Amino acid sequence: MKKFPKSLTQKLQQREQNNALRKLPVSNSLIDFASNDYLGFANSSSIFNQTHDYLLENNIKINGATGSRLISGNHNLYQITEDFIANFHQSETALIFNSGYDANVGFFSSVLQRNDIILYDELCHASIRDGIQMSNSKSYKFQHNDFDDLETIIKRCQTELVGVYIVTESVFSMDGDAPNVEELVNLCEKYNCYLVIDEAHALGVFGDFGEGLIQYQGIQDKVFARIMTFGKGLGCHGAAILGSNELKNYLVNFARSFIYTTGLSPHSVATILIAYQYLKSEKESIQKLKNNIQFFNQEKLQMGLKPMFVYSKSAIQCAIIPGNEKVKYIASKLQENGFDVKAILSPTVPEGQERLRFCLHSYNSEKEISEVLQLLSTFVF
Repeated sequence: MKKFPKSLTQKLQQREQNNALRKLPVSNSLIDFASNDYLGFANSSSIFNQTHDYLLENNIKINGATGSRLISGNHNLYQITEDFIANFHQSETALIFNSGYDANVGFFSSVLQRNDIILYDELCHASIRDGIQMSNSKSYKFQHNDFDDLETIIKRCQTELVGVYIVTESVFSMDGDAPNVEELVNLCEKYNCYLVIDEAHALGVFGDFGEGLIQYQGIQDKVFARIMTFGKGLGCHGAAILGSNELKNYLVNFARSFIYTTGLSPHSVATILIAYQYLKSEKESIQKLKNNIQFFNQEKLQMGLKPMFVYSKSAIQCAIIPGNEKVKYIASKLQENGFDVKAILSPTVPEGQERLRFCLHSYNSEKEISEVLQLLSTFVF
């Protein structure tokens, strides 16, 4: 085997010296405060069995996608599922991608043109930033959830010759906080900007049926595009971009991460469809998740932990504990006591902003929430 390049070895050694070397986690039987399976759909035997039954009842081959959707991979289930998703989210259309990363890279790399400007929140996900880097547009970041800063940049950049796109997340993956989306919509209307919202961590969490924060606020018609990722609240592969018929047609023609990849198998698409159907019927799980979020916030207040947490009403709750070594130590102690809580290290987050990331689920008990927070307090006080 050829010798590994010295430059790459040095980069790995630097990560190790900074106590920031990533390693693949091993599966465990700890109490889950780490996964994004907010509603427990990923481990639902009912969804698994109903997906299989749906395929048998409709005489659909389980594995059938052997090419791009523009060649041989566009089986009938795609249209059925995309129509269901569009109706569920009150959108003209939906276009399924293989993952949230593929959706964001495909959208931003193809939609943004050379004379366009994209303004993005400084904490936007890496998939958004990668897509922007692949485009020919100019890009500027604005301070996190700071719309005064955003408006200043809009005024500086806006001309009649360019399209201005603004992108943010309805729930941020690292902090769990949310922007004032109504204020953002007003700003976009004032300056005639196109608004794009990533709803990866809002799907399954906000709204009576887990439809996401934008629909919950009733402003879906004011948004140019929404990216819904299924690997969190729905517990399955894939994502969809919601928007107009024109947008869907454009993406089918120009989004390279859609065009040049093998389509999802019928089984994967059927799982998406059944998971969405469950959202409409599983109000109990959604309500249990909301109750757990409220209980977690009450407990951290009563235990005096609130100041160290980022403000959040979502399923993601983060305690800032500066220093890779310290936050890794506390995470290891929580894991030794049976709780799967992960440390988020720099450079994933800025140095000094290292944190413990608690992900809440419908299947967590109040007893588990109280115990993990009580244990946390013993290490930080």
